[in-house]
Amino acid sequence: MPGLIHIVDDDASFRTAMERRLRLAGYDVAAYASAQDLLDRLPGDDKPGCVLLDVQIPGLSGPDLQSRLIELGSTLPIVFLTGHADTPTTVRAIKAGAEDFLAKPVSSEQLIDAIERALARQATALSQRGKLDAFRALVASLTPRERQVFDLIVRGKINKQVAYTLGTTERTVKAHRHQVMEKMQVRSLAELVSIAERLGMLDSNDDARR
Repeated sequence: MPGLIHIVDDDASFRTAMERRLRLAGYDVAAYASAQDLLDRLPGDDKPGCVLLDVQIPGLSGPDLQSRLIELGSTLPIVFLTGHADTPTTVRAIKAGAEDFLAKPVSSEQLIDAIERALARQATALSQRGKLDAFRALVASLTPRERQVFDLIVRGKINKQVAYTLGTTERTVKAHRHQVMEKMQVRSLAELVSIAERLGMLDSNDDARR
């Protein structure tokens, strides 16, 4: 699985050796001497890629850079590399979503394995994000009244209740409901509810009422 690997490490000889090793394995590589260098040229995460990040680097540390990337909304997976691992730092990084925490020196096999896992997880995340974007676009295509009908039926309201709430007839609600199903490209109410849940449009109170 090809991808662009971002190496962040203040050790120039290590960066060079790592870059050579990864290019031989077929990856594109970008190298940075500090966390700020990467932030100044913030890579997009819409293409396959991951960050190989040293824990102790001058200025912004590896875990701090991880936090900053999360704040910026980046979903680039991170593989930490360190010459001196300590349990609290490892736990913090993994809890924050790091793909792996490898001790230097790292074997090529171990490194490539971690990178491949990171790229696979990113591919899944991008696919999920693409689906959610598509669902949001479908919801945006609804008219204001269709959106009202959508919001009510995914919360378990039957046509009669929807008609009463909106001050209209059941027949009109049925017509809107049909349009909602057509535009949302679903065949059942269950599919519609699933989309609403995945988009975060329902909360626990809705579950309790259904």
